[in-house]
Amino acid sequence: MEQIVKSLIYLAFTVPLASAASHSLRYIFTAVTPGINFPEFTVVGLVDGGQFVYYDSNIRKFIPKTDWIEKNEDKECWDAETQDHLRVQEIFKANLATGMMRFNHTEGVHTVQAMYGCELIDDGTKRGYHQESYDGEDFISLDMNTLTWTAANTKAFTTKQKWDSDVSRTNRWKNYLENECIEWLQKYVEYGRSTLERKVSPEVFLFQKNSSSPVVCHATGFFPKAVMISWQKNGEDLEEDAELRELLPNQDGTFQKRSILTVSSEELNKHNYTCVIQHSSLEKEMVLPVTDHRVLPRDGESVGIVVHGGMAVLLLVMIGCAGVFIWKKM
Repeated sequence: MEQIVKSLIYLAFTVPLASAASHSLRYIFTAVTPGINFPEFTVVGLVDGGQFVYYDSNIRKFIPKTDWIEKNEDKECWDAETQDHLRVQEIFKANLATGMMRFNHTEGVHTVQAMYGCELIDDGTKRGYHQESYDGEDFISLDMNTLTWTAANTKAFTTKQKWDSDVSRTNRWKNYLENECIEWLQKYVEYGRSTLERKVSPEVFLFQKNSSSPVVCHATGFFPKAVMISWQKNGEDLEEDAELRELLPNQDGTFQKRSILTVSSEELNKHNYTCVIQHSSLEKEMVLPVTDHRVLPRDGESVGIVVHGGMAVLLLVMIGCAGVFIWKKM
């Protein structure tokens, strides 16, 4: 399971999330070796970082995950996508076997993943990407400028040669990422505009696990996903001693993020430290003094209010009636 978590986190955060003034469409395909308590194949589709479609090898169905996509696509759409993904499942199964052979792996838990998508900025700028990984590490990616495939290691070179020679397939990827993907994204945004363009203010918690541990400033329940968390010391921006963690999704479609301040107890008592939150839903920045933080009880019962189910979404978490026609074996 540790290998799966590593792989999911890798693809979830390798490509930067869309900025506040943009929309994004992303698909993540994951194939896992059998024999563990996890589907052998999963597909997740996300608009603006929130899941909207899903498929896995256990349910063997391509299903909607939001009201707005379910209301706007009919049964024929879901049936057609299910058939496409049953086919793609076999391709990824073969690719996983190929990856294991290339890396001389004969046992253990291993993963093959692919992620692609596009982003549309408010100024009209478009961006597309496609990358694949093995066991949570880069394997191969498409260079959108040269329209060639970049092998991340020697094991991927055979795949690079094979895919570079298929120019028509690469051009189809280019057309999809630069044009069709954007069209689908615009369509989905229109379907779910009231949800995707809503603004929800963050809840913020300041806490320590114990009196000598780092101070955590945790913002959760906010939408859209762009948020700034920073620290100040005596009213001045603090550039050191702080670690900003990854953005994580919540089960309700909102997001969470935290920053960790590591200073001694003496420093905390001697100076005025504050956590500063900036989000588009706030009329002005939120400033919380560290003196208001709480130390979690030893039994950890309060941890649930700040964790907010983010990792569960990653573990349980792609093309919405757009057709899957580009996949090819390694």
